[in-house]
Amino acid sequence: MTKSIAMPAPPVAPKHPFKDTRHAIERVDDFAWLRAENWREVMRDPSVLDEEIRTNLEAENAYAKAVMAGTKKLQKMLFEEMKGRIKEDDSSVPTNDGPYAYYTRTITGGQHPLFCRKLKRNDDDHVLIDGNKLAEPHAYFRIGGISHSPDHSMIAYAADTNGSEYYAVRILDAETGAEIGEPIPDTNGGAVWANNGKTLFYSKLDENHRPRQIFRHTLGTPPDKDVLIYEEADPGFFVNVGSTQSRAFIVIDIHDHQTSEVRILDANNPEGEPLLVSAREVGHEYSVEHHGDDLLILTNCDGAEDFKIISAPMTNPLRENWKDIEPHRRGRLILDAFPYQNHLIRLEREDGLPRIVIRQFEDGSEHAISFDEDAYSLGVSAGYEYETTSLRFTYSSMTTPTQVLDYDVTTRERELRKTQEVPSGHDPADYVTCRIMAPAHDGEEVPVSLLYTKGTKLDGSAPLLLYGYGAYGISIPASFNTSCLSLVDRGFVYAIAHVRGGKDKGYDWYKQGRGPAKTNTFKDFISAGEHLARKGFTSRGRIVAHGGSAGGMLMGAVANMAPDLFSGIIAEVPFVDVLNTMLDDTLPLTPPEWPEWGNPIENKPAYEAIAAYSPYDNVTSQSYPNILALAGLTDPRVTYWEPAKWVAKLRSLKKDDNLVLLKTNMDAGHGGASGRFDRLKEVATSYAFALMVTGKLGE
Repeated sequence: MTKSIAMPAPPVAPKHPFKDTRHAIERVDDFAWLRAENWREVMRDPSVLDEEIRTNLEAENAYAKAVMAGTKKLQKMLFEEMKGRIKEDDSSVPTNDGPYAYYTRTITGGQHPLFCRKLKRNDDDHVLIDGNKLAEPHAYFRIGGISHSPDHSMIAYAADTNGSEYYAVRILDAETGAEIGEPIPDTNGGAVWANNGKTLFYSKLDENHRPRQIFRHTLGTPPDKDVLIYEEADPGFFVNVGSTQSRAFIVIDIHDHQTSEVRILDANNPEGEPLLVSAREVGHEYSVEHHGDDLLILTNCDGAEDFKIISAPMTNPLRENWKDIEPHRRGRLILDAFPYQNHLIRLEREDGLPRIVIRQFEDGSEHAISFDEDAYSLGVSAGYEYETTSLRFTYSSMTTPTQVLDYDVTTRERELRKTQEVPSGHDPADYVTCRIMAPAHDGEEVPVSLLYTKGTKLDGSAPLLLYGYGAYGISIPASFNTSCLSLVDRGFVYAIAHVRGGKDKGYDWYKQGRGPAKTNTFKDFISAGEHLARKGFTSRGRIVAHGGSAGGMLMGAVANMAPDLFSGIIAEVPFVDVLNTMLDDTLPLTPPEWPEWGNPIENKPAYEAIAAYSPYDNVTSQSYPNILALAGLTDPRVTYWEPAKWVAKLRSLKKDDNLVLLKTNMDAGHGGASGRFDRLKEVATSYAFALMVTGKLGE
């Protein structure tokens, strides 16, 4: 495939052996030097990166650019195709709140959204925040949370200007756009208003980039005078702030990946004391809403693995006063629940598919919203209002563009408010989507969602892109994706393997893919690929595996375990240096992630389990597929040195002449480029790589 292309010699990273001994086990890491000792400073100011490290990353970028030079025309073509499927001057469906309706819109050529509002009874467009103008001075710009004050006079928004996810919150006069006071630095990306419209609550990042403090800010006072109202002592727990749907309470959420604790504060008394709802217990996850005189709590307590909903009196919300209102039913996972004045809405998943259920508070009667397709994606928006009967949700499938619908929970009438436009054209009838079950190594069945054109021959000749994630209980929806059509229209089958580690088949599906059971995630992905080959959707060696972040760990693991199954691996910001990262308790995400992976510092079995699968530690002298690794220099989640070390070690050990490429965005972090079109250019690079390594470069 690539042998016919004359290519420059790849960079060779020098080896500086570093010895580390834990639990009487010694490891030698030749490429530990790629981790910048001043990584905290680099996140704030990339120019202070060590020169030897910068030279390595820039050499890798130059090499990747040279190797991919032959795909330059294809990348441009792919970009134009994907851009052509996006309606450039678009608008979201306005969301009502009192006299106003709030929405976002984009303009032709604009990389960033505009945040707007209008009076509900006219179409006058008032731009509150212009993302394009704010982005002009910056190579990277991303807006985080935006919230308006209860009286609609103020707007608070958060922005990150280098990809490191240090968000500064700014407050604007909604009418004039004038900035009020000083920016609030180093937040985690959002702020919540108290009902007086003069007080804000936000979560502040510590020196290790962890949100562990909640502050109260009063308009007119400098941020350094803000009042600390909660500080988390355990570095393994993060804190966020939100509000109930009723707007009666400010909610302080304290959590790691398996345990949570909530405190609530009267939104009408912002200087009051937060009330603890239920003290943390290892393994107990819960969230809190409010209705009438009660708190409504979504919880997995008392063995409710797939969650249940209980009520508790606000005056005394202790556990002994909790009462089931929606009992636990094994295999039916409740994903979310929120109240309106007269109805309780819940989003749940059963048999791998989501559904929306509406319950009437008055008599307990309920009904579900039905859908016709066999595989689809749902999203529910609570909106701003509480005294409403209108529920907004989104629906799509791998062939059906996203639809925005308003549903009257009383009359059960649906109103289609918007269908995603594909300017270059899209006919769902030209495509096939289906879900199959792939037998896993231990008898479980792994759901796989598929998309391909009706003309695709299922005789094993088609290349296939297999996407996977499998961590933190996150499920990958079978939703509409305009970008992947550029592969599908060129003869690819596009597949999503819903592997263990997500919650696609309930909470137990998540448990079977974390901690000591983590290797189930990797084996599921391999089983899915092998099953697709057996069934003629593709063949061995015709599969391009694709995943990012924790899904990038999956990519590194399957490259080690089943290299001959894949022609290529696309690993975006890949979490591949798992053992070293979990041994480094100074990194932002390490302590909170010990419940997910295990704590190798204190626990030898956890050390040995992680060491046995950590992709970086298990690179060996064998042949590997073609690999494209993508990184972000200021990434606080998966640090740039993980893919850099992985690529260096692969080059030093592998026994083939297949490609290993590393492309580091020197102006971005975990999410890649911030502009919507710049991000498409990164996708075009990945897809050009997939076409190249499957021999479809000229198509």
